[in-house]
Amino acid sequence: MSSAPEHKPTFADVTLSERIGTAAPFLLIPVLVVLGFVAIGAPSSWLTLTVSGLAMGTMIFIMASGLTLVFGLMDVINFGHGAFISVGAFVGISVLMTLGGWTEAPSLALNMGAVLLAVIAAMAVTGVLGWGFERIIVRPVYGAHLKQILITVGGLIVIEQLIHVVWGPEEIFFTRPETLKGAVTFGGAAVEKYRLLAVVVGIALFVAMRMVLRRTKIGLIVRAGVENGEMVEALGYRLRMVFIGVFIAGSALAGLGGVMWGLYQEVITAGMGEKMMILVFIVVIIGGLGSVEGAFIGALLVGLLQNYVAFLEPKLALVSNIALMTAILLWRPQGMLPVVKAK
Repeated sequence: MSSAPEHKPTFADVTLSERIGTAAPFLLIPVLVVLGFVAIGAPSSWLTLTVSGLAMGTMIFIMASGLTLVFGLMDVINFGHGAFISVGAFVGISVLMTLGGWTEAPSLALNMGAVLLAVIAAMAVTGVLGWGFERIIVRPVYGAHLKQILITVGGLIVIEQLIHVVWGPEEIFFTRPETLKGAVTFGGAAVEKYRLLAVVVGIALFVAMRMVLRRTKIGLIVRAGVENGEMVEALGYRLRMVFIGVFIAGSALAGLGGVMWGLYQEVITAGMGEKMMILVFIVVIIGGLGSVEGAFIGALLVGLLQNYVAFLEPKLALVSNIALMTAILLWRPQGMLPVVKAK
């Protein structure tokens, strides 16, 4: 019997171009920030616009983070996601207006306590609403994209009309809690306090989601389900329950995003979620299906680009995000960091 041939495994070297290609999505944000500084010129204006863009981007990420997992894991095109944003905003702001004594007091603890209660209420209501939405509206149309679009748009319209019934058809104006009003000056730039808070909350949520997805068993099941759901089910895991949990979590995050966006605008309407869905879907598409990191990068790019362009050439601000999506998809048709292939 002859001996087995000697085998020495070899590893192909990663070329410089391949390394750059892998890191390119993560380099887009600093590159855009530098280009914005060069184009704007004035450091104070650039700093104000950058913080504003980051705040806007992190709030869009909060609204888009749940949808990107639902889209990637469940293969569901859910236009009804915008309804959860609107409902979350109305529930949260209603709680804040009820706690007027807390929000009007010059106490950071009372103000943040009121905001926290508003967020908890909004996430609880939208989470339950998401469970009912998945069970009644989405479940019968799994695997049928055209039907998903039609029926979830119908669900969005129905929920918007229910908002009119409960809260009335008029816009609701309000003011932020006392300690979140005004701005702080830094380097000659005025930066709103609330925008700084929004950046902190958005980054904290991104870090938390990333840790859950990468460091916990449930996160491993979710990521595995995104890549190969049939194999996960073959291993004995009830992926359907994971689907429902992800849908509820995504709906609750949309509610959180609605509260944050309402406080950002200081006005809420029944159609605010529907309008935000354009930006949310742009972020999900350019980030890549099922990718939290891609959604985070995409949201920051959208927020920064829109603020820079609106300052430099206001007429182009309306098309800047579409142009960004077109450029990204021409470069990477499946998005920057896709977890699953487009279906």
